[in-house]
Amino acid sequence: MINKLALIGVGLIGGSLARALRDAGHVREVIGYGRGLANLQRAVELGVVDRIETSLSAAVRDADMVVLATPVGSMADILGAIAPYLAKDAVVTDVGSVKGTIASAARAALGDKLAGFVPGHPIAGTERTGVESSFSSLFAGRRVVLTPLPETRPEAAARVRAMWQAAGAEVVNMSVEHHDTVLAATSHLPHLLAYALVDMLARLDDSREIFAYAAGGFRDFTRIASSDPVMWRDISLANRDAIGNMLKKYRAELDGLIKAVASGDGAKLETLFARAKAARDALVTNDQKQ
Repeated sequence: MINKLALIGVGLIGGSLARALRDAGHVREVIGYGRGLANLQRAVELGVVDRIETSLSAAVRDADMVVLATPVGSMADILGAIAPYLAKDAVVTDVGSVKGTIASAARAALGDKLAGFVPGHPIAGTERTGVESSFSSLFAGRRVVLTPLPETRPEAAARVRAMWQAAGAEVVNMSVEHHDTVLAATSHLPHLLAYALVDMLARLDDSREIFAYAAGGFRDFTRIASSDPVMWRDISLANRDAIGNMLKKYRAELDGLIKAVASGDGAKLETLFARAKAARDALVTNDQKQ
């Protein structure tokens, strides 16, 4: 049971976590902090948080659990600002999609309170933002990756694991480095590709006609290009090495595809398409079994 949860960032992820924990009876009080006062007031109206604070120090004071649910690029400053005001045994975690830069920021900011820090990442979300987009079942049956540091207290990691399990998630552990490599391939690369495709087509002379004929496949593939640009700017910069490697691999695949199309190599195209279809079908089948 969490006595006082300080939620730093009350949007889709933070708001959904608060809703899920309330439904599970796993939290007594939720304090919300964020830069947008209107969004925070709406969070109170919706019952997502009990009250709001307009200073970080007041938000985290006496909290036994602090969750950072802000863009990755702002977390270093937030960690530095809250460090002096954290309770001695407070547990701090985050929901960032990149763990390496956040772990480094925590080491620089938290000092002897680093033992209470548990980096985390829920593999869940939608392209929508804001507390009004939050819902309590967002994490049900979804994975949450924890990347405890060597300095992390086992009890702190256990409390964060229990929190996410109460929200309905399956919790797994990874190293910081492995997490960032895996997510560069499965999450970060697809977002960059979706953004690039939509932007390319939008800048064509006949873009209006092109989008007028966009069917379900285009909408499915590009849905994530409606995600928060600031968040994805921060993620792209924070995980630049791993993302850069994946972009180069994908560019090599595109070069091969260009050659196959230009040369009329139907056999190569069919082999590629069949291999991809088999992999995708297996993924869907596994998802349906879980």
